[in-house]
Amino acid sequence: MYSNIENLKKENMNLADKIYIFDTTLRDGEQTPGVALTVDEKIQIAQKLSKIGVDKIEVGFPASSKGEIESAKKIKSLDLDSKIVGLARTVKEDIDAVVDADLEYIHTFIGTSPLHRNFKLKMSKEQVIQRAVEAIDYAKEYGLTVEFSAEDATRTERDFLFKIFNEAIGAGADFLDVPDTVGVLTPVITHEIITDLRNNFKTPISVHFHNDFGLATANTLTAIECGANQAHVTVNGMGERTGNTSLEEIVVTLHAAYGINVNVDTTQLYSLSEFVGRLTGIKMPVNKPIVGANAFAHESGIHVHGILNNSSTYEPISPDLVGHKRKIVLGKHTGANALKSKLKEYNIELNDEQFKRVFNQIKSLGDKGKCITDHDLIAIATIELGSAREKRIELIGLGLASGAVVSPTATVKLKIDGEIKEAASTGVGPVDASINAIRNLIQDSMDVELEEYNIEAITGGTDALAEVFVITSDSKGNKSMGRSTNEDIVMASILAVLDSINKLFLIQNE
Repeated sequence: MYSNIENLKKENMNLADKIYIFDTTLRDGEQTPGVALTVDEKIQIAQKLSKIGVDKIEVGFPASSKGEIESAKKIKSLDLDSKIVGLARTVKEDIDAVVDADLEYIHTFIGTSPLHRNFKLKMSKEQVIQRAVEAIDYAKEYGLTVEFSAEDATRTERDFLFKIFNEAIGAGADFLDVPDTVGVLTPVITHEIITDLRNNFKTPISVHFHNDFGLATANTLTAIECGANQAHVTVNGMGERTGNTSLEEIVVTLHAAYGINVNVDTTQLYSLSEFVGRLTGIKMPVNKPIVGANAFAHESGIHVHGILNNSSTYEPISPDLVGHKRKIVLGKHTGANALKSKLKEYNIELNDEQFKRVFNQIKSLGDKGKCITDHDLIAIATIELGSAREKRIELIGLGLASGAVVSPTATVKLKIDGEIKEAASTGVGPVDASINAIRNLIQDSMDVELEEYNIEAITGGTDALAEVFVITSDSKGNKSMGRSTNEDIVMASILAVLDSINKLFLIQNE
């Protein structure tokens, strides 16, 4: 699929020997508006992140609360395979909190752009550098691994960014982090910045990119191509505003498009996404790459035909790679191959006429904007299998009227043994009125009583298909069951009754 990637690497990329995955779901991800994780929830997420193989887990901002220190301590005590990281401003109190949490890796930051220096910190360039150097010195006295972030680096003057990074290295920084704090980078500028940094510094480089313009993943990949050693990511791309670089997008793209193995178990990515989504209440868009509900869903007849012959025709990767499942969706674009595949999946065998009727019903529902679920299909196909073989009675037309004063009235037009008949009747509701009209129309041939009537929605939602089960009897004591599905409850009821009556006619003639 990516047969030229090895040559592409050698000729156009400056890839580091090792790419580290630094997950900040429990810190930056938790800063998603409306998200607040308990200590136990943080522990569960950390365990799953370590299990799939991420290199580092930023578990929070210990100085912000006692709860943050407690959760960081508990996670560190689990002795996970991932390195556990705590965030800190470049102040001694924050660094002390990281130490109190028993952490050995600190991610410390200070704003470096003119906006941050002048309006947030109200500090000169020299003061910012001094604060950064003193913090790194202090952290190194505790023996901590130090990752230094120049907050808002991408809007910082290039010469000052290089200067503060140079001073940070001199103080003992182990990693230099380049945050695109408000997500303003484009790949071209990313290439320029990271290439310049790589050419000037041997210290490992991290990138922490936000997704305000939808470019976080693209920018992170560009940075890696230019020699960045580490990517900051979050599960599902969570984070402030529009979020951060997505863990699953980076890991899978590096694996599938670049041929780079970052030692993350991709088969657990979908379940991890689902788990974090449930805990945080942040539901993924259906079209979210890799983990969205539609990431491997197909409806178009042309696409489904290709998928059934060779999945690579319309899928860049197998859903198995990320623990997802392929989904054949039925709707107005559905082709015969897709329907046959679905029926085979549920061991439902239809003859040509039955298949044609089911296919036409699926298409008709799709034209009305209905997305047909597997449960809908099973009901429709099962009812088709159980419907009367011969239909002496068919519905030709239906008219309903009701109001606050007038009783519900149904006008029903039937084709009975080739003859068109019409009758109107009232009832306690439109279904009752319709059944009364049917009884009037067939009274010369059969006296019918409704013994049982059951209705249920096959799936949730106001547009769910209604499935109706009825049992009718004739004057001789014969009984038969009728079933039907329709998006309209009254129509489903009438068709179920007619199906039952047609079966009664068959019983009488046997």
